Amino acid sequence: MEREYIFDVEKVTGDCIQWIKDWFEKNGPGCNAVIGISGGKDSTIVAKLCVEALGADRVIGVAMPDKGQGINDADKICNYLGIKYMVTPIDGVVAEFHKVWNDQGSDVKWSKQSEQNIPPRVRMTMLYALSQTFNGRVANTCNLSEDFVGYATLFGDAAGSFAPLSQLTVTEIYQIGDYLGLPYEWVHKVPDDGLPHSSSDEKKFGFSYAELDRYIREGIVPEGACENNPDELKVDKIDRMHRNNKFKTEIVQIPHFDPLVEVFDLEL
Repeated sequence: MEREYIFDVEKVTGDCIQWIKDWFEKNGPGCNAVIGISGGKDSTIVAKLCVEALGADRVIGVAMPDKGQGINDADKICNYLGIKYMVTPIDGVVAEFHKVWNDQGSDVKWSKQSEQNIPPRVRMTMLYALSQTFNGRVANTCNLSEDFVGYATLFGDAAGSFAPLSQLTVTEIYQIGDYLGLPYEWVHKVPDDGLPHSSSDEKKFGFSYAELDRYIREGIVPEGACENNPDELKVDKIDRMHRNNKFKTEIVQIPHFDPLVEVFDLEL
């Protein structure tokens, strides 16, 4: 069912900034926001929102390249925002991770997906180590569009202590970035996962973020088959990805039964 959709960028941006202020007042008065800066739109906009909410002196940007990947315009972005900037390459840690495993002589080979998810999880470990060192709170920079289809690494980029963009689609985030006056080329950079020789998110999906966002917000079903798989409809793939990855955005599931045993009063 299609729904009416109105997005007030001025109000939502203000609400987001206020939410960050309120969150830090409750969960870390005086603490710093620690943000992994990839050079993409999401981390750039989260950093800008944190600067507006907390002041530049309480925001730390961290670039964590792996074999040169994952730094992009991070230094320019941090300098532009006037925030502290750190570079902590992770390729050595990732290589040692592989070495420790291989030295065990195991015949088990990691899957391609496991290989790809190691760097994001190493990055999040690094961010939390820096956060504890510099009295910080780690930002989650994922957005609603990515979360809806599970396009994030559990306990990697999907982790964090506060998530300012979690209720905003990619289409809305573009508008917020423009409203905040950030350079166009940073806000509208083609989204990708930052892996070597990687294609864009949309080429991997087979549908666009615009189609996904209209489906999320307005219930408008994208037409036709996936551009990378003519045998699967776009709407079917979106629903399948959402269904299979929903657990990534939910609190760890616990059983719903009463573990208490029956207690009897003993007569003395």
